[in-house]
Amino acid sequence: MKYSNNTYIAGITFTLLIAIVSMVMVRIPFIQSIHLSPLIIGVLLGVILSFLYHKNPSQYDKGVTFSAKKLLRFGIILYGFNVSLAEIGQVGIIGITCCIVVVIAILALGIWIGMKFFKLDRELAILVSGGSAICGAAAILALESSLRSEPYKGIVAVGTVVIFGLLGMFAYPIIYATGILGFTPTQEGFYIGLTLHEVANVVGAGAAISHEAANSALILKMIRVILLVPTLLIIPLLFSRTSQGTKRKLHIPWFALWFLGVVVLHSYLELSQNIIDVCKFVSVLCLTMAMSALGLQIDFKKFANTGGNAFKLACVLFVILSVGGFFMVYGLSHYNLI
Repeated sequence: MKYSNNTYIAGITFTLLIAIVSMVMVRIPFIQSIHLSPLIIGVLLGVILSFLYHKNPSQYDKGVTFSAKKLLRFGIILYGFNVSLAEIGQVGIIGITCCIVVVIAILALGIWIGMKFFKLDRELAILVSGGSAICGAAAILALESSLRSEPYKGIVAVGTVVIFGLLGMFAYPIIYATGILGFTPTQEGFYIGLTLHEVANVVGAGAAISHEAANSALILKMIRVILLVPTLLIIPLLFSRTSQGTKRKLHIPWFALWFLGVVVLHSYLELSQNIIDVCKFVSVLCLTMAMSALGLQIDFKKFANTGGNAFKLACVLFVILSVGGFFMVYGLSHYNLI
């Protein structure tokens, strides 16, 4: 069957099939054991199948672009059903303040270090820093859409959070078990929630310690997810000029405000659990399709030229998060604030 260049069917179908396969694959016991999200599987499958996209891009381009942009935003909006204001209130002003400090510090340091020491362009430095500071792949996707950056930059940034997020997820429970840190389960939950990248990483590390640790870790992580909203509003405003000095058209990420609206809706309206579950499923499906589209659009030449320094930046930020997060939680526990 031959598709017209003016249709979206081929590209959307392609990304939908990859997303479905990804969501089935995460049910495989081994993949469940390492807590890989369907978003990560989707981008990996997209990269593997990118040769099919590049073989005939005119057939798939519109649908793939639609998945990468429009479905992404819809998925981010529905992601708000994973967060409630009541959960955020459980950690109090201390937890909220810690999250704000972590997000601002990692974003600022990451952009500065990435551009000054690793000579990354501004957009790539922002994407790597945003993924490390906020919520991994979902934050990178949202920032990539807001900044209108080239797809290969999103792929590079996602690769960095996958590597260091998994490293932290496995290392944190092992280090905790040695007793070196001296944290209680709740304090360790704070540490995990403040410093790990993906929501899946936080769930995996927290669950390996205790239910108490997993609960506090996930709440802290959700606060960092909420901070995606002001980040999406402020970053494009601060960097409205391109690296060449020309004025960039400012695109207001309205989907970030809709995301916040869904959080409020979820917090105050008594919605059926079935409705919430359906919305969460559609969110994951849309975000996985967007990640798949990102993988399909990868430019391997550009990836090879910039990937090394981006991973170096992510490594530095991972060290800053791990060490800085430890001293932050240690200080709070010393004064019995957590």
